[in-house]
Amino acid sequence: MDNHKVVKVGNTKFWIEDGILFCQFLSTDNYSKLDLNKVEEYIKAIEKMCQGNPMPFVVDIRGVKGAFTPEAGNLMANSPILKSLRISEAFILNSIGAKLLIASYKRIYDSTTPHGIFGDIRLAKQYCTETKNDFYGRE
Repeated sequence: MDNHKVVKVGNTKFWIEDGILFCQFLSTDNYSKLDLNKVEEYIKAIEKMCQGNPMPFVVDIRGVKGAFTPEAGNLMANSPILKSLRISEAFILNSIGAKLLIASYKRIYDSTTPHGIFGDIRLAKQYCTETKNDFYGRE
């Protein structure tokens, strides 16, 4: 199920490790806005990588400055493909702006997917392992 192949879509990279899909938005100096076309590209990459296996997502947005269009937020939250693959989301961030962005996204578009907000990757991975074990049943 794991493939350590990194897939890049624009300034974002995806990979799977220990049954967890990682999504890292690479830091840019510019303010950027996530739009519908980019989300559609992300969904195609995620679908191909997950190969039908639901898994938790780690979304690393440390150092990112930006926002998303309402259409992009809605598609990320409500895509039938993502809904079938996403067990939970662990957001890694390091700024108040990013925390407000995620809080708004979860409140407006996706209040049902379990999620956590973390300052470091170790805690995010731990959360994802726990949600994956709950989803698949503990051994």
